Amino acid sequence: MTRPRVLSGVQPTGALHLGNWLGAIRNWVDLQQDHDTFFCVVDLHAITVPHDPARLAEDTLTTAALYLACGIDPARSTVFVQSQVPAHSELCWLLNCVTPLNWLERMIQFKEKAVKQGDQVSAGLLDYPVLMAADILLYDADRVPVGEDQKQHLELARDIAQQRVNARFAPRGADGEPLPVLKVPEPMILPEGARVMSLSDGTSKMSKSDPNEGSRIALLDPPELISRKIKRARTDPTMGLEFGNPERPEADNLLGLYAVLSGRGRAAVASECAEMGWGRFKPLLAEAAVEALRPIQQRYHDLRADPIALEAVLAEGRERAAAVADATLQRVRDALGFLPVKPVSAKTR
Repeated sequence: MTRPRVLSGVQPTGALHLGNWLGAIRNWVDLQQDHDTFFCVVDLHAITVPHDPARLAEDTLTTAALYLACGIDPARSTVFVQSQVPAHSELCWLLNCVTPLNWLERMIQFKEKAVKQGDQVSAGLLDYPVLMAADILLYDADRVPVGEDQKQHLELARDIAQQRVNARFAPRGADGEPLPVLKVPEPMILPEGARVMSLSDGTSKMSKSDPNEGSRIALLDPPELISRKIKRARTDPTMGLEFGNPERPEADNLLGLYAVLSGRGRAAVASECAEMGWGRFKPLLAEAAVEALRPIQQRYHDLRADPIALEAVLAEGRERAAAVADATLQRVRDALGFLPVKPVSAKTR
């Protein structure tokens, strides 16, 4: 039986943090068991906002190495860099030409980021969801892991595939029935509790873009920095930690992190910390975080010490990804009526 295909990725801008690992990458590792998995570093998305070109390539390698360090196995998954598969850019353009402008203007993330950037907002930021749609649709993904902040973008990808491509351009088979050009993916909602909140505000998601470095623990933070960030994490004056109290979002978040990072589970840590003060709890959380990240950091440094091996993984991933992506792109080109590309014959040379 063919395994269902999954595609996901993260941007290389900013350091990957606990939220990226616990909320996404850890789930990707589990998906390798029974899915055909494609994981890319989405560097084209990274330039939809102002970026540092001197860091982009290095950050891309760092992100790819962290994928592998966290447990993504290149023998079971296709790991590649988005910009190294040209079909992403070409399919994005083709989808641009069939996607209504008002569909993009209603995207919540665009509205929020456009307000922050003002006159500097780029057409690329507006077009971000179409590029994301191209990423997904190129690989005939059956399922796409999404959090709350990406649900709207996945719905757009589904609408583009079904309403703007398949419904308008699908060729007819011998029986007269339409043959879909693009597979319409289904959302894969991440497990409950995967949402990791900021250390400085328990009501906001941990984010790479937060200007406050103390709001997140990066996967490569050294032990002393992890301890310092947790020591300074926002708390409340109440003695004892608990889950589920809407008046205590920081307690819920930090206790949840302890449950996951220590591996003990929610019930055990809720009992252990029910009457514990913050002064006793924070060192426990810091120790659990340091120990949980230690093997990831060691594997990461081993990978970066052998750049040829890392580049070989990405080169192999690029070839495997391009083989799938190019076939999908050709279907779309054919459906839209483009002149086929034919090989140069000996007579025309």
